[in-house]
Amino acid sequence: MTGGAVPTDSWIALLRGVNVGGVTIRSADLAEVFRSAGFTGVRTVLASGNVVFDDPGHQPDETADDARGVLKRRIERSLAAAFGYEAWIVLTHQLALADVVEAYPWPEAEQVQPYVMFSSEQTSLDALLAFSAAAGEQPDRVAPGDGVLYWEVPKGSSTDTAFAKESSKARFKPHVTTRNLRTLRKLL
Repeated sequence: MTGGAVPTDSWIALLRGVNVGGVTIRSADLAEVFRSAGFTGVRTVLASGNVVFDDPGHQPDETADDARGVLKRRIERSLAAAFGYEAWIVLTHQLALADVVEAYPWPEAEQVQPYVMFSSEQTSLDALLAFSAAAGEQPDRVAPGDGVLYWEVPKGSSTDTAFAKESSKARFKPHVTTRNLRTLRKLL
């Protein structure tokens, strides 16, 4: 982790499929949608659909699935109305994300890309983990985490390995989004 203590009062929205596949959203427009929806402390990170924000209407310790689900649906409806696409996000707290980053299972090396895969459906992560185990010896590694999969792949092959191809199949697209470990650190 970088930069000292991680704030625990902020949410993080990871948008799926932004600025790829024809859905182009400028960071300034994305931030404005969140502000217009009543969120404060809004900041976007990189141009790949990462938003850090505070919600005066929800306390960060409201981690029950129903409270998180209401907030998630509210954001998805706002995004769909503003940008005209079927929005899907992963919603987490900064503290929970810090735990995910801290638990990355392998030492970072210059020749590999470290990724974390998020999903709103555990069954998608389970299916991808099972595929990885059944695929046998591969150039990449996959390990389960707390509600995520960790994935390490040699640089330059993040779309070429059997696991990469499996995870990009249409059946996972509505439920899975992947972020580089370095991007996640920037969110913290």
